Amino acid sequence: MVRGKKVEIVSLLVLVIVMAATAATVTYDHRALVIDGKRKILISGSIHYPRSTPEMWPDLIQKSKDGGLDVIETYVFWNGHEPEKNKYNFEGRYDLVKFVKLAAKAGLYVHLRIGPYACAEWNYGGFPVWLHFVPGIKFRTDNEPFKAEMQRFTAKIVDLMKQEKLYASQGGPIILSQIENEYGNIDSEYGAAEYGAAGRSYMKWSASMALSLDTGVPWNMCQQGDAPDPIINTCNGFYCDQFTPNSNNKPKMWTENWSGWFLGFGEPTPYRPVEDLAFAVARFFQRGGTFQNYYMYHGGTNFERTSGGPLISTSYDYDAPIDEYGLLRQPKWGHLRDLHKAIELCEDALIATDPKITSLGSNLEAAVYKTSTGSCAAFLANIGTQSDATVTFNGKSYRLPAWSVSILPDCKNVAFNTAKINSATESTTFARQSLKPDGGSSAELGSQWSYIKETIGISKDDAFVKPGLLEQINTTADKSDYLWYSLRMDIKGDETFLDEGSKAVLHIQSIGQVVYAFINGKLAGSGNGRTKISLDIPINLVTGKNTIDLLSVTVGLANYGAFFDIIGAGITGPVSLKSAKTGSSMDLSSQQWTYQVGLKGEDTGLGSGDSSEWISKSPLPTSQPLIWYKTTFDAPSGSDPVAIDFTGTGKGIAWVNGQSIGRYWPTSIARADGCVGSCNYRGTYRNNKCLKNCGKPSQTFYHVPRSWIKPSGNTLVLLEEMGGDPTKISSATKHTGSNLCLKVSQSHPAPVDTWTSDFKFSNRTSPVLSLKCPVSTQMISSINFASFGTPTGTCGSFSHGRCSSARSLSVVQKACVGSRSCKVEVSTRVFGEPCRGVVKSLAVEAACA
Repeated sequence: MVRGKKVEIVSLLVLVIVMAATAATVTYDHRALVIDGKRKILISGSIHYPRSTPEMWPDLIQKSKDGGLDVIETYVFWNGHEPEKNKYNFEGRYDLVKFVKLAAKAGLYVHLRIGPYACAEWNYGGFPVWLHFVPGIKFRTDNEPFKAEMQRFTAKIVDLMKQEKLYASQGGPIILSQIENEYGNIDSEYGAAEYGAAGRSYMKWSASMALSLDTGVPWNMCQQGDAPDPIINTCNGFYCDQFTPNSNNKPKMWTENWSGWFLGFGEPTPYRPVEDLAFAVARFFQRGGTFQNYYMYHGGTNFERTSGGPLISTSYDYDAPIDEYGLLRQPKWGHLRDLHKAIELCEDALIATDPKITSLGSNLEAAVYKTSTGSCAAFLANIGTQSDATVTFNGKSYRLPAWSVSILPDCKNVAFNTAKINSATESTTFARQSLKPDGGSSAELGSQWSYIKETIGISKDDAFVKPGLLEQINTTADKSDYLWYSLRMDIKGDETFLDEGSKAVLHIQSIGQVVYAFINGKLAGSGNGRTKISLDIPINLVTGKNTIDLLSVTVGLANYGAFFDIIGAGITGPVSLKSAKTGSSMDLSSQQWTYQVGLKGEDTGLGSGDSSEWISKSPLPTSQPLIWYKTTFDAPSGSDPVAIDFTGTGKGIAWVNGQSIGRYWPTSIARADGCVGSCNYRGTYRNNKCLKNCGKPSQTFYHVPRSWIKPSGNTLVLLEEMGGDPTKISSATKHTGSNLCLKVSQSHPAPVDTWTSDFKFSNRTSPVLSLKCPVSTQMISSINFASFGTPTGTCGSFSHGRCSSARSLSVVQKACVGSRSCKVEVSTRVFGEPCRGVVKSLAVEAACA
């Protein structure tokens, strides 16, 4: 342990010395960011440090570099760093300095988006909720209390970066900082006296304040078309090729290229085809862009109660090139890596001049970058969505698939086409195993769990009474997801609510996100909704004293939009009783309600598992609301990422060894409509265009970082709100599958790796099918399918078409079996001519072992 610490200290000292000796000047001009006098083409990717663990960071950063990134981009999360005013946290997942230094150690730059408003589907947009209670405050407008707090925190972060010499001007990796975030989308909403006046004033103040901090590197504002000089205004969106900066002196920069979309509880899973993502990137560089960032490159996990929304899932996978667990998503990662290589081949031409754009026909265009020294790069685009096209450029013919861009680093030969994938598909799968491998019957499994029943209703000494219904966030300050509303009533024997043969109806209206109604200690009904819940619950009352206990639950606070900070949550009413028989009603909204913030088990720290109150006796109570459960488990063998499958439970929060892995909700089912078997990448992408998992639980697997678990004796604690059976949950490991598949046609360009650094095109111009087992210890053990000709189908379902070379299988077997990787030329020279007059493809499915 001590030895490891010494190595780390020495490594950091060396890094500091190197940084001090390599201070850089960062400026910009109309083409690009300029580092030490040289324009740079920069490919960036977002990794949010709190959404993974410090133990994961080096691998994530290295995979980003291997994928062709130059820059790591991250928000700074105010509520994580200052959960209470003037009490700071820069440790563990919030060790921002360590994260930035690791990026530097890998040789990457950093774009630090201080904000300090983040959005990011993060709780309350990244603002600490205590900020809401500062007297006289109004968020994100020309308001002195807010500006004072914003400046104080922004300066805190800048000073911390300066102390650690992390700005490029000090020899560090930070080449760009961001102030505010997407404010231009909503700034007109601020300022009643004059349309948007307070918003514009605040925006200008933000820019001025940031510049006064003297970081020595440029600042940007995204989605802020009127960002004042010298702030660079940048673009966010699925496409930014048509974006133009607000000054001819500023470069064209894209701070958020959405690589997919976030998942919400109750929603199907969105994904973005890599052909479209690559198309968007190539179009951006084709039309003058020089800095592009993937949001996200690794999405990660919303641990604890950090997810926003409301109703954002615990997974923040985002269909990113590196998935939630840190595994490569193929072919997305590989196809983008090849794209980045092709763009890098064009860099000298791209930074030297502006593009000359000409039409090659309807929906067809060419962009040429040509320098006086002879460098030339071209982008040929078919932005039509229906038909492939053949174009003539510089006297040569080129075939362009619909919705694609071809990149010609020498203005002659195609190094890359966005629609033609040369990276094999590698599936990732979960391998389940029992949480209790030695368990037997359900009774035996139950005996390995202990439990504590949470008290229904008021149980804490700090409960209080108020007339009327209170808004939840103002009451809890988000210290807990939970707020009890409790009312005691006397019902006389002649009341209409006791009419024989009928039930009273309890009507509840809430503004989100979950409500449980208990009558005399028993669950009567529940409901959930994003911003509105309306329930009519038949209930049984008794003569005499009755207790109505309503538990309101938040599932992440709003994070986006004008005035999102005052949207609110909880049971705001009306709440009423209605006689099902007579129709008469009684309003309960203005009664004297008793309130309790949070659950008793939260206050006593049951999430740690250390309490002496745990009950270990059979039978284990299941399918009942508000029960805490505890068990122990051993870590799955190996080094693959770990998850827990919560199938069988309802909804709640989970802890492993005292660390909250987030909210679980496997009973939240995605809507049944909107999914398609195969999503056509051609045409404009929208966040609901490509969906999967319809009619199924939005999320069943929940990430448990390897660094949080021990080889054996790990403690798992659940707070089960809704009612479920914890003995049904299982652990799982996620791994890249052993099967590879790829289809490459004769019309594919040769691999981009066949280009050399001096732009000499290799003699080998035929396309190549390349396979490589994902694990270094694996070899290709068998070829399950091979066909050179006109194979049909997709990965996992290939079949021979009307023609197929008889040599297909033997050629591929000879080239690949017994090796970790192989390359097979896709040509009739290798396979013979199975059918003339058609473009042929080679489709292969291989297994690694």
